[in-house]
Amino acid sequence: MLTKNVVPDFTSLRVAVVGDLIADHYHYTEPTRLSREAPVMVLRHQDEEMRGGGAANVARNLWALGATTQLVGAVGRDSNGRDLLDMLRGEGIDVAGVETVPGWVTPTKTRIMGADPRRTMQQLLRIDREPKAALEPTVRAKIADTLRSLAGEVDAIILSDYTYGVVGEELADAARAAKAAGATVVLDPRRNVDPFHGLTAVTPNLAELADLVGAREGDLLERAQVVAAARQLMDRLTPDYLLVTLGNQGMSLFSKDLAPDGLWVEASGLGEVIDVSGAGDTAVSAFVLGLASGLDVDRAMRLSNAASGVVVMESGTASCSLSKLRSCLPHAPRPTGIEAVAN
Repeated sequence: MLTKNVVPDFTSLRVAVVGDLIADHYHYTEPTRLSREAPVMVLRHQDEEMRGGGAANVARNLWALGATTQLVGAVGRDSNGRDLLDMLRGEGIDVAGVETVPGWVTPTKTRIMGADPRRTMQQLLRIDREPKAALEPTVRAKIADTLRSLAGEVDAIILSDYTYGVVGEELADAARAAKAAGATVVLDPRRNVDPFHGLTAVTPNLAELADLVGAREGDLLERAQVVAAARQLMDRLTPDYLLVTLGNQGMSLFSKDLAPDGLWVEASGLGEVIDVSGAGDTAVSAFVLGLASGLDVDRAMRLSNAASGVVVMESGTASCSLSKLRSCLPHAPRPTGIEAVAN
């Protein structure tokens, strides 16, 4: 049996990520002087790079932790879409299930980063390019067919919703079929959750939880308020588990097999938070791999929290490697309420 501080070997796991691919384009600059044209800083360009965001970042985290990973979704027939797919292929991620859609815009977030020499880059500005039209029904149908074909072929499926149209109700029945065939199926939600009842887990952050139950994030400041909202969403969607990421407050986990107040864990990490971009993608990736490898849910939660604590210490959209997770896990906090886990 694995001890509490040992990370399982994930290399035998096959995981599919179905969702919204985002191109994260980073421009790295150095501030030089104030402009004479306007009261703004002049930045000297140093470098730039493309990273994967959204579902692509989930896939990169799974790959970094050792799982065989394939992506299903859509990009536009544009330079950002091509660069994103080339990068993912180069990292060993299967992108055969990604549809290239003429006339559609690959969702792209351009971040302008700046810092003086030998200082940590900070985000100064973000420019978003977004599709002006929804994905055509024929494209969504192809994506649903691809998901349907994965039932019985993969160990886990993550539905990564960033509201760009891939994760729609067309996927719901196929997702439940994959679960019935033995896969761990998890929804990382934004808004349209009602069709996705009966999955293995749903993993909202605090703002998403509030929105999904018709509240404001400021209404969920107390633990009892979070518990009430979580129970409301559990009753509505009937997942096996509901994992709520709470930012610098850690995580909470709910299930019918747990005490009503669920499990709670403090945020992991040994330093100051630098950038929270993509931390939720890391959290769902590690949580799913933990469940799919047969860990008890409290240990999967601890893995998820530890991996998230790694990426918030790095600049930009980052992934947690297996070596980093193994290094940080012994220092990660343990969930409380563990005595309530069903045997």
